[in-house]
Amino acid sequence: MLTLQDLSVGYKIARKAVLGGLTLDAKPGEFVCILGRNGAGKSTLMRTIAGLQAPLGGAASLDGEDIARMRPASRARRIAVVLTERQFSPGLKVEDVVSLGRQPFTSWQGHLTKDDMRIADEAMAKAKASAFKGRFFDDLSDGERQRVMIARAIAQTARIMILDEITAFLDLPGRVETMSLLRSHARDSGAIVLLSSHDLDLSLQLADTVWLLDGRGGFKAGSPALLAGEGAIGAAFDTETIAFSRELGRFELRA
Repeated sequence: MLTLQDLSVGYKIARKAVLGGLTLDAKPGEFVCILGRNGAGKSTLMRTIAGLQAPLGGAASLDGEDIARMRPASRARRIAVVLTERQFSPGLKVEDVVSLGRQPFTSWQGHLTKDDMRIADEAMAKAKASAFKGRFFDDLSDGERQRVMIARAIAQTARIMILDEITAFLDLPGRVETMSLLRSHARDSGAIVLLSSHDLDLSLQLADTVWLLDGRGGFKAGSPALLAGEGAIGAAFDTETIAFSRELGRFELRA
């Protein structure tokens, strides 16, 4: 169980919380899409949950343990993170990058066991990255790199997977496949998958739960149907040009 208890997130240098008072749970096997416009605080929230930056108040806990207080090695075994920053791995082949997901479980010498290699191979197959084996990671396209990074996260066998805009470089079929894969992985493995995305229509179709940031410090959580039905989606995203249709469940150009 992931629990947010009166969590406030932001940057201390700004002396102001981007989001505050967040109290909710995410259950094992749940696929959560975090939606909001640019600047709403999605990445800040995800980095805080991942333990990459300290909360301004409250806590994010995994199975009752404060994530911010976890030892780095323990956190690496339980939380997998894929961020939007372009990854550079000079000299590493695809299978080397995926195998890094097993590093938290190896000895101090870093030797991979047969089980580690099997898990890495299965992760590549699941992420449809097996065809890239033998190629240098830095030679891949952006979309291919994202598949490899997802495979690395799957190989980590973490309790939580946190993925920030990882479908941004994929075409539409690739986005559908990737988000369907992540939802299936959550259900099959019991991991909690948190995905931030600007692909609103697809997120509303596939998410079990949506965490909605309205860009004004407001936060709502619920099923896509609930948030759409009560008008929260439209309130967060409607502009003079587009509006969310509750009846159709998608965004449309205004007349």
